[in-house]
Amino acid sequence: MEPNLLKIESKIRILRSANGMNISISKLPGIGQKICLKTGEDSMLVLIVHHTGKRELYFFEDADSEEADFSMDLTSDETRELGAQLLGATYQPVDADQLKIFQNQIVIDWVELKEKSSLAFKTIEESEIRNRTGATIIGIVKGDETIAIPEADTRLQPGDVIMTIGKQDQIDTLSDLCKGEE
Repeated sequence: MEPNLLKIESKIRILRSANGMNISISKLPGIGQKICLKTGEDSMLVLIVHHTGKRELYFFEDADSEEADFSMDLTSDETRELGAQLLGATYQPVDADQLKIFQNQIVIDWVELKEKSSLAFKTIEESEIRNRTGATIIGIVKGDETIAIPEADTRLQPGDVIMTIGKQDQIDTLSDLCKGEE
């Protein structure tokens, strides 16, 4: 990472998570935004998001190091896919039925869309899932294809497995809709 990027930033907030990770978000005037994730083991990931949409990802084994051990450029689509994979779009190392985080307040679940559902054959936008249930679709598995952060015009088909996030009651409402139990 260019050392002058570190000097021209202006801090906007620092967050501390319960698991020991520190997250800082900084503005980079004329460039965009810098997001630093410092782990409890003192390593660090830095994501630079440019106004142009370009993203640069840097890894520092030692968070105090001046030079990154690894870096790569990512497109917007690649960044969304990486985020979806980190959330477990294609592999869940824990109970695949439910992953509860944030002290059981937010749930990620996978729900299969049945043919008798009123959501079948509609786009995400047409289905109004967010307005009707409060849950948010963060991924869809269509056979061998995984769509991370699907667009509003993505058509829902019977057999799709919808990856969703929300509160338990919101997920339950969406699950009932997907089964056709409205």
